[in-house]
Amino acid sequence: MRSKCLVVAGAGVMLLASPLTYAEENLWIYAKGTDTRPKGSVELKLSDTIRVDKDSGSYRFHDIRPEIEYGITDKLTIGAEIMIFDHNYSGIEAGNDPVHETQEANGGSFNKTQYGGFEIALKYNILSPYKDFMGFSVGLGYENRDIYRLDGSETDQDSFTTTLFFQKNFLDDTLVFVLSPKVEFERRKTPGVLEEEISLDISAGVSYRFKPKWFVGLEFRHQSDYLSVDENGEFEEGVKPSSFDLTDFSVGDQFQRGNYIGPTLHYAEKNWWVTTGLLYQYNGGGSSRAFNKDGKNFDEHEKFHIGFALGYEFQ
Repeated sequence: MRSKCLVVAGAGVMLLASPLTYAEENLWIYAKGTDTRPKGSVELKLSDTIRVDKDSGSYRFHDIRPEIEYGITDKLTIGAEIMIFDHNYSGIEAGNDPVHETQEANGGSFNKTQYGGFEIALKYNILSPYKDFMGFSVGLGYENRDIYRLDGSETDQDSFTTTLFFQKNFLDDTLVFVLSPKVEFERRKTPGVLEEEISLDISAGVSYRFKPKWFVGLEFRHQSDYLSVDENGEFEEGVKPSSFDLTDFSVGDQFQRGNYIGPTLHYAEKNWWVTTGLLYQYNGGGSSRAFNKDGKNFDEHEKFHIGFALGYEFQ
């Protein structure tokens, strides 16, 4: 795994190495600032978030996302990405579903690279961290997935997301703080089963430019969901369901949660940048339906998230 990641990162850096204008930067793995693209500019991105270790057996999942962003105006950016899911796992203990179920259905292991789906998103900037007392932007997105992120099984999922971006800069923009809470409304369909889920994702980061072109940072991520399962027309007994229909909105019982923290490193040239980071699940849990162990959650979460991202800007 390590050698594969180094090859991908090295090849990306070589492809992106030619000077143009200063690129918009992603300083963390999940957290994002308030910047939008200049009008008429284009940025290509390639990210690989590697999720490792379910606390039993061997689990590795590459969440690979090629992305393009375009500045419609200086304040409004549109982006589109596709998802490539690469799963390789075996030996996951019983009870840790759906990964264990999919593993057993495929002879005890699962190793497959698949087209996962696509996402389209808009981001609008309201306040600038460089001109106003703080930065503030709003994002809206739509996702369609054919493959379930956790185990690689087939699904039919539609998601709508709303994200708020906050940013505050200090010391002549060398010290940057961001907070980006996101709410996702998911509806998944498999034969005989309908899952409606309200997901909360809160990412925060701080990053410091310790020398020209170099930033070192720290990132926090919380992810949890409020899930209801309708199987053959019947909800799970004793569980308050979630619903997000226009005439029937309610947040159900929490299913699971996971909290991560870890360092990030960012390097930028005038027209390209590269970011890497490592997040560790230090705390997690959830309801009795979730797979919780030693104060952590392992059905929806993993021990480590290793992130790589490359960006290249055209003006």
